[in-house]
Amino acid sequence: MRIKPRKRLIREKPEALTVPLKINQVWSMDFMHDQLEDGRTFRLFNVIDDYNREAIGMEAYFSLPAERVIRELKQMISWRGKPLVIRCDNGPEYISAAIQTWVAEWGIRLEYIQPGNPKQNASVERFNRTVGYECLSQYYWSSWVLARETLRTFRSKLTATICYNNETSLSLGVLYLLRSRSHARARSALFNYTIQI
Repeated sequence: MRIKPRKRLIREKPEALTVPLKINQVWSMDFMHDQLEDGRTFRLFNVIDDYNREAIGMEAYFSLPAERVIRELKQMISWRGKPLVIRCDNGPEYISAAIQTWVAEWGIRLEYIQPGNPKQNASVERFNRTVGYECLSQYYWSSWVLARETLRTFRSKLTATICYNNETSLSLGVLYLLRSRSHARARSALFNYTIQI
């Protein structure tokens, strides 16, 4: 009896990520979920700027349909400015006709990652891990309102103090610049900086 050889799956190589060169060039968005004390789950909508990894938005709701995602994105654009590209996965909220129509009207390009390849949205996945470890796993919320306010405080603290690896710190008269593409010119100026002790 002859055994047929298995057919090998032809796997496509993952596309290379586009590296943004300035703020508001590429945003990434993704969802997380957590549970309240009474067992009800809520979803968390995270949006970051891929250039400096700044948390632009973190919104928590029990339900996040496409219309609510659009409303949140409009609010973020009103104070931050419009991105050229928004990178996201192939979730039902992102492939809906409402989102497709909205991005076409606003002149924003949606860049979908390949299915089953979350590494292509690595910036927001890394941010999700930080939010999960440093915020979601630290609290056991009794109400959705409390969870939402805690997450907003966490986001503002992240943006104000760390700005997700995009801040400068002054310590003992020496200017330390954290690694970031946005500080390339400042880093080169650091070599010309004389330390006064």
